[in-house]
Formats: sequence, C-alpha cells, structure tokens
Amino acid sequence: MPVPTTVTLGDAPLTPAEVVAVARHDAHVVVSDAALARTAETRALIERLADDPQPHYGISTGFGALATTFIAPDRRRQLQASLIRSHAAGTGPEVEREVVRALHLLRLQTLATGRTGVRPVVVETYAAMLNAGITPIVHEYGSLGCSGDLAPLSHIALAALGEGPVRTADGARMDAADALAASGIHPLVLEEKEGLALINGTDGMLGMLSLALADLDTLLATADLAAALSVESQLGTDAVFAADLMALRPQSGQAVSAANLRHALADSPIVASHRDPAVCTRVQDAYSLRCSPQVHGAARDTLDHARMVAERELASAVDNPVVTPDGRVESNGNFHGAPVAYVLDFLAIAVADVASISERRTDRALDRTRSNGLPPFLADEVGVDSGLMIAQYAAAGIVSELKRLAVPASVDSIPSSAMQEDHVSMGWAAARKLRRAIDGLARVLAIEVVTGCRALDLRAPLQPAPVTGSVRDLVRTVVEGPGPDRFVAPDLEAATQLVVSGEVARTAFGPSAERASAPARTNDPGSVRSSADSRSGAAPFEGEQA
Repeated sequence: MPVPTTVTLGDAPLTPAEVVAVARHDAHVVVSDAALARTAETRALIERLADDPQPHYGISTGFGALATTFIAPDRRRQLQASLIRSHAAGTGPEVEREVVRALHLLRLQTLATGRTGVRPVVVETYAAMLNAGITPIVHEYGSLGCSGDLAPLSHIALAALGEGPVRTADGARMDAADALAASGIHPLVLEEKEGLALINGTDGMLGMLSLALADLDTLLATADLAAALSVESQLGTDAVFAADLMALRPQSGQAVSAANLRHALADSPIVASHRDPAVCTRVQDAYSLRCSPQVHGAARDTLDHARMVAERELASAVDNPVVTPDGRVESNGNFHGAPVAYVLDFLAIAVADVASISERRTDRALDRTRSNGLPPFLADEVGVDSGLMIAQYAAAGIVSELKRLAVPASVDSIPSSAMQEDHVSMGWAAARKLRRAIDGLARVLAIEVVTGCRALDLRAPLQPAPVTGSVRDLVRTVVEGPGPDRFVAPDLEAATQLVVSGEVARTAFGPSAERASAPARTNDPGSVRSSADSRSGAAPFEGEQA
C-alpha cells in the first residue's frame, strides 16, 4: 500500500499505517481547522475554571500525591514548567528516532481531540516541530507505563519549551532553543493544565505497537515463504496445506498461512518429483514443516488482536483530568497502559514461537539424517568446509534470547509517587523488549531463507517453484550460491536487510505482502470480522505421529 505523504489530524483517528508514515517516512502533518476550533473552545472552559476559587485538579492544584495542594495564580506557570523539567528524568541510551516521532505524533493527536484543554498554539507548535524534523532526545529508561509514558513525553514537552537536547532533521545534536529558532518556532510558555496534557498518555507504548504491527505484517509473510523454502528443499509435501484440511479447523490466520504456502509451492518440480507414493514412502513430515501454518497462523491471529487494541487506543483521548464533551473536567484512569501492555507482551510470545519453529526448520536442513539427501551442514567439501553450521548456532542463540524476552513485563508493578501510583502497567518496557524481539525474528528468518535457498540449489537439476525460485534469485543478488566456505556474517546481514525491507515478502506475495493477511478494520470497537476475508494469499517425513 502506498505510504501517505500527508497525514491530517483532528477529523478522524489515526490509523497504524498513518503513524508509521509520519514516524518512519516523515509524512507531513496537518491539523484540521475543526480540531483547532475544538481546542480553542475547550481552552475557554479551562480558563474559566482557572479563575474559580474552588480548586480543580491539574488546573489550580499540584499533581499526583500533591493533588490537594492549591497553587496561587501567580505560581501556575512555574508549576507547569517545573512539572515538565522534573518529569523529564529519562536515563540510558537514546531511543530510536522513529519511536520518538511516533510518541510525539500520538500526543499531538490527543491534543487535537479538544479533550485536553490546551491552547491551539500548543497543538500548532507540536505539529511544527514534527514537520521541521526536530526530534527531542528521549532515553531508554524512565517510563512505568502509568500515568502513561510520563518521562518520555516530558522530554518531548521540554523541547517544546526550548530546553534540553534534540536531533535535527539531519541527525545533528543541538539545544532545543537553537533548533526551534532555526525553524522559526517560538518556545512554549505553558499555562494552567497544559503540562499535564502533554505528558499523560500511552503514546510511547502505542507508537511502538503501531510500528510493530507494520514490521510483523512483513515478517509473518516472510515466515510463510521461509517455511515454503524449507518444505520444498527438504522434500516435504504440500498436501497437508490443502484448503479443505484447513477448513476442518477454521482458524483464520492458519488458513491464510496455508494459502501462502500453497502459493509459494505451486508448480514446484521438486515437490512433484516425490509426489508419487510409490517413490516416496514417508508417512508425514516433522511438525516444524507440517505445522507451520498452525504456528504462523496463531501468530497472525495474535497480531490481529493487537491491531484491534491499537485501533481502539488510537481512537482514544487519553489525559487526566480530561474535558468531556459536555464541559466537565473529570479525573480518570484512562492513562493506565494495561490494554496496550498486554498485547505487546502477547506479541513477544508469538514472535518467540515463530522464530523457534523457523530455527527448527533450519536445523533439519543441516542434519544429513533428517534433510533427505542434503550434504551435512550444506557444506561444499564435507569435512573441510563447515557450511552453514554456525549460522544455525546464531539462530539458536537468538531464539534462546527471544524466549527470555517473551516473559511478560505487564505482570510486574513497582509502586511510585508515594503510593499514589501504586499499580503500573510497565507497557513501555513491554514495547522496548518487543522491538528487540522483532529484530531477532528478522534475523532468524533471514538465516532460514539463506539456508533454504542454498538447499534448493543443491537439489539441481531439479528446479524450485516459480515463487521460491524468484526469491532464491533475489537472495543470489546479495549472497553467493553453494561453494567453499567464506565469510558468513556479511551474507547473513545482507539477507536480513532483504527481509526487513520487505523485499523477500514482496517478491513472494506481491506489493501487498506487508498486509499479507490483516483485515481492514474500522475504528468501531465492537467490530469483529474474520481475518481471512481480506488477506492476500498468497511433506511426509520421518514418520512422526500427530
């Protein structure tokens, strides 16, 4: 699907694809006139409450455990600035640019709902910073996921005040004041309520979830292709992927994965060469080959659930207090990150399992007792060459780490703010480990793709299917075919880049491979559909018994 070059905020909730467009591809951001009008209308209400002698949380009081402390009008600007400075307490390495831009964009979207009480100038300033490519420096540690991603969002707000370090569009580090001035943006001076509105939200974890959805759309399509390479090159059967067999267990993701495998293996001379029962007497393939659609499909269904949660969250206005459509200013707990944190952890489990079954398929290809005639480790001169032996070690090491990363962060909670915030979501931590897990999955799949392509070449003169053959040809543009041992690491890195860029998936399944199976959901939280409805579609061995 084409990446939008302009994204409009305020008229409808953002989609995950629009988040990716701004965060990863620098799409231009526009705030609608209607959104600015709503913002101005709500701000007028906040200003009336600011003049009320009765205290209103976040408007004329302190924050968190200090919510009962009344703040005099002449101290409120200092209160807002102090809030941002004190909460910008991140530490550790810099967070990736695309994550910071997603964080920034999603806070801007909430500001544009008109439910937070900020002035229009705050909305306009946040949009101008994004469009200028100014990226505040946000650090790895600091968020407990409640009240939202406080520390990361505070670093964004601090830069809008003209304080703290940022990166410019070309990556140079600069003081925020200088970067704003160079782009003609005036630093903000915050008024009542605005400090809270800038930092109460699930935007960091939601931004990383949106990016993960895009990455996993690509990687799950790639996993199907990698499995097809393994099935074909290990002389497995495609009969187990038949549509009527899949219909006996109507799990939508499984059906899509099986369809992708059938597509990838269609018209394969290698598969046809052993289809005759008189020639091939094996009873059935090992689970890692035969059950690929079941595992990949379960991951797809998990991804669909995560997408539903993300779309609901993208349709939300998360702040505390929040200004309701009928003009009330109400304290609430919507900033708690549990809904997002849970699915981030759920995805980490799915990622670990897809990588695990991929590594098992790779291992089979390298074991002469299970590969059905391939040389040990796919080596050129057995005994002299080691072939892809240590590439499998790398995959195994990554899978071991992914299993550790699959341990959920969201079951942990460390109380904070003098026990006022006594149960937190740890959603930011769940998102951070998911990003590392996704990187690991891409590398494990790349190793399987390299292995499967070499194994296909070793089946010559038999030729692969048109689809798997086209992928093999793509890989051969960056990785040489079978031969004596050579430096393996550059080959694996080059193959990983083909996987991450989506080139492998697009070669196998066409331009829509990144959404090779995700439904076009609406933002209606009650919407439930079969994920098979809009998905693109895309051998017996050893005698194990189901």
